Amino acid sequence: MARVVVLGGGVAGHTAATFAADWLGKDHEVVVVTPNSKWNWIPSNIWVGVGQMTKEEVTFDLAPVYEKAGITYKQAKAVSLNPEGNASGDKPFVTIEYTGQGKAGKSEEVTYDYLINATGPKLNFAATPGLGDANGLGEFTVSVCTADHADHAAHEFAKAIEKMKKGERQKFLIGTGHGMCTCQGAAFEYIFNIEHELRKAGVRDMADMQWISNESFLGDFGIGGLHMKRGGYAASSRLFAESLYSERGVKWLIGAHVNKVEKGKVSYELLDGSMGEQEFDFAMLIPPFAGVGLKAYDKAGEDITATVFAPNGFMKVDANYSAGAYENWKASDWPRTYQNPTYKNLFAAGIAFAPPHPISKPMTTPNGTQIFPTPPRTGMPSGIIGKAVAHSVCDLIKKGPSAHLHEASMAEMGAACVASAGKGLFDGTAAALTVYPVVPDFEKYPGLGRDLDYTFGEIGLAGHWIKHILHHMFIYKAKLNPGWTMIPE
Repeated sequence: MARVVVLGGGVAGHTAATFAADWLGKDHEVVVVTPNSKWNWIPSNIWVGVGQMTKEEVTFDLAPVYEKAGITYKQAKAVSLNPEGNASGDKPFVTIEYTGQGKAGKSEEVTYDYLINATGPKLNFAATPGLGDANGLGEFTVSVCTADHADHAAHEFAKAIEKMKKGERQKFLIGTGHGMCTCQGAAFEYIFNIEHELRKAGVRDMADMQWISNESFLGDFGIGGLHMKRGGYAASSRLFAESLYSERGVKWLIGAHVNKVEKGKVSYELLDGSMGEQEFDFAMLIPPFAGVGLKAYDKAGEDITATVFAPNGFMKVDANYSAGAYENWKASDWPRTYQNPTYKNLFAAGIAFAPPHPISKPMTTPNGTQIFPTPPRTGMPSGIIGKAVAHSVCDLIKKGPSAHLHEASMAEMGAACVASAGKGLFDGTAAALTVYPVVPDFEKYPGLGRDLDYTFGEIGLAGHWIKHILHHMFIYKAKLNPGWTMIPE
């Protein structure tokens, strides 16, 4: 019997674990290690953050789902890897520390034959003074990164609305809280859902809306922007975004590195090196992401963290990490199998893999501060990669070490994104986008880097309905209800 250990129970980890358990059956064991007791459909957190959903509607308990699937569930966080075993034996293992199940604080060594690292990111609030610390979110801003954060944001948002109803003007500051953030899309959705709810509450005229972001242009979204086929021409995401912000009365400040957060005020540096401040009454700023801080040791106990992980804490996989300058970057630099180059029974999926380089063009201020979005690996690509990695591991177990590894390069993968701009059965809107490929390939598609026959988008009520349907469909799938394997990632 082989044992597959999956670190993380988010989109990538849950997808990998459930498919591996389904394909391997009872002949082998699948173990999930995650510090969380609940699964969270994160794309709907933005609706929790404006009070249009409860956190219970976007989460469910993992334990009964894993019991149904025959998956061993350990509510714990991974602390370190020993891919060569240790002085006591050759079997590789991961050291975990329980966070629940009545064993909080206790450690355990879990051996494995194959390990899939899908921990997701560490929310690095501590990277920006005042945004938070090593323990998480600070006291001056809110977040929608977790269901609990979003629930807290909804309560603060409700207080702001009450103040406006009493005649007190409020300024909303939404965006990214550091120069090296990713996940601009979540902040994009949140500011327009805030704006939508303010109109519904009849207090829009009492609100000043301000976007702040590390993007060098609106509509970059961490993928270098995109062009969409509309009629007989290609419209840029910059044009799309600037039109939307203008129509909704949202001011924007881009190319910004937030370097300090205080009560009611952020300080920032812009790409031209200038410094500034923005005041706020309500702020939601996405933190930068980092690896969760796993350490790695060889058989002798020597620290080999730098061999297994990149400096940002994400796991090295089969990517080209030596491409060098931006001018040398190619789509082929991006990983295909997500197998660690040193230890062939280690894989990474979702945010946990180290990308070879950003997708957006890197930029640095005259003061030496880097300000540009880091590449997103969430949503649809995360699920697709998790499934491909699970498929490879299952084939290695069933067919032996010469089995063909399954591939899911983001440079050959299309993705759909439905970004809400307001929730409502008849007045909701969302931008429904498809992009192919996620990582532009300028050799295959000269000029724009993407295939315009498969890259398009539209904003409207239909998009909102699609997002709502996807909310229910993916939670249904994640609960492993009948037919779940037929629902695509």
